[in-house]
Amino acid sequence: MKSKKYLFPVITFLISFGLALFISLKVFPNNPFTGNKLEKTVSGKYKDGDVIFQTSESKQCEAVRIATHSKFSHCGIIYDINGKWFVFEAVQPVKLTPLEEWIKHGKNSKYVVKRLKNDSVLKPEALQKMKQYSQQFDGKEYDAYFEWTDDRIYCSELVWKIYKNGAGIELSKLQHLKDFNLEDERVKKVLKERYGTTIPLEEEVVSPSNLADSKLLTTIIDNY
Repeated sequence: MKSKKYLFPVITFLISFGLALFISLKVFPNNPFTGNKLEKTVSGKYKDGDVIFQTSESKQCEAVRIATHSKFSHCGIIYDINGKWFVFEAVQPVKLTPLEEWIKHGKNSKYVVKRLKNDSVLKPEALQKMKQYSQQFDGKEYDAYFEWTDDRIYCSELVWKIYKNGAGIELSKLQHLKDFNLEDERVKKVLKERYGTTIPLEEEVVSPSNLADSKLLTTIIDNY
């Protein structure tokens, strides 16, 4: 009899708690107990070969954002290495960075993940070729001069070349340095620091925004 006496209050409490939790999630999505801004997620799982973008905060990255009219200034490729997620990125030096660590490096830990719309083309043999091709860049110096060579390499160049030479896919067309917005004073300052008075305006380049705007990619995760 005693158990029945307490059964109704317990059920009432559980129902009330459940309703309160549901309302808090709907009304207060940024509640610290439920996490920060909810991600707009098509699929909660990453895949080998996904391309990930973020906003970095260095002066050079600020110049990149201004010159390309984009919030993105850094990107890399997500790889599954022995069951753990890494981002292969061109920093100093080029390296694999644990995914969660990589996310924390971006402004406010915001990021966007994009994937090939037709990701069936990334069969295991294609992904293996991409990873094998990637190895030649591991440990190389970051290219602050944005030259289209393999001696040094920058982030979006790395992603573009891996897709092109590993999977035979051109994610975007290449541009020339002169095609970007170079008139802003902050951009001019960085260019002068890099090149002096001889700016290689005809140099072929690819920017994070070029990749982010690729018609071949679709957004999987966006928590901006």
